[in-house]
Amino acid sequence: MMQTPSFQETREEVSRRLALAAEPSPDDARGPRALLLAKEFLWPLEPVKRRFEDFTATPAANPKRVMLLPGFGAHPVRMRWMARKLEDAGHTVKRWGMGYNLGATADRFAKVEERLIDLYHRRGEPIVLVGWSLGGVMARELAKKHPDKIAKVVTMGSPFSGSPRANNGWRAYQAIAGHRVDEPEIETVVSEKPPVETVAFWSPRDGIVHPRSACGRPGERDRAVALRCTHMGFVLTHEAVSALLSELDRS
Repeated sequence: MMQTPSFQETREEVSRRLALAAEPSPDDARGPRALLLAKEFLWPLEPVKRRFEDFTATPAANPKRVMLLPGFGAHPVRMRWMARKLEDAGHTVKRWGMGYNLGATADRFAKVEERLIDLYHRRGEPIVLVGWSLGGVMARELAKKHPDKIAKVVTMGSPFSGSPRANNGWRAYQAIAGHRVDEPEIETVVSEKPPVETVAFWSPRDGIVHPRSACGRPGERDRAVALRCTHMGFVLTHEAVSALLSELDRS
C-alpha cells in the first residue's frame, strides 16, 4: 500500500523543485526572444482565424495508423482538432494513453512504451509517431527502443538538438518533472537520430523552443521542414496539418 507523504516530506519536495526552477543556466543557451514568446499567448485566436481560411483535408493515398504525443504541460485534447483532420483524410489516430504530459519521467515513458507495444500488437503494423514539443522528444526515444514497431517519427517544435535549455520552458519543466533537463531519468543521447525515418518540423516564429534546437543538425534527423507558425500553432493551424498530411503521404 502506498504511504501518503507527510507534510514535512511534501514541503521538502516542493522546496527541492522550486530550487531546480531557480537554478542558473550553466551554459549560454537562450530561448526565443520575448516578443515571440508573447505571441504564443495569442493561440486562442487560431480557431477564429481558421474560420476564414479555405482548407480541405486531401484523402490519404496510403492511410496510416498514427499516435499523437502532446507537448509538456499539454493534454491530448490540445491535439484533438489535428486528430480530426487526420481522420478526415482517412488516417487512424490514437492517443498516447495518458492525460497531461508532465515530463519525460521514467514512469511516464514506461507507460507510453506499453501503449505503443499494445497498439502495435493489435495489428502488427508499424505506427507513425507524431510528437509535439516534448512529445516529439519522447517519440524519438520510443523509436530508438522499438524501431520495428514504428514507421516514422515526425517532431513538431521538439527540443532535441543542442542545449536542453535553448527554450523558454526549461525552468517550468524542472519544477514540474522534478529533474534537470540535462539529467533525464532514462539513459539516452537525446540528439542521436532514431534508426527510422525522422522528420523535424520547426519554425522561426516559435516562441518556446529555439528554431535551431527544433530543426536539428544533419545526422540528427533525416529531414527538416520549416513552417511559419508559433509553437502553439503546430497543432492549431492549417499550415501545420497540411504539412503533416503531406509527410504522411510520403511513405
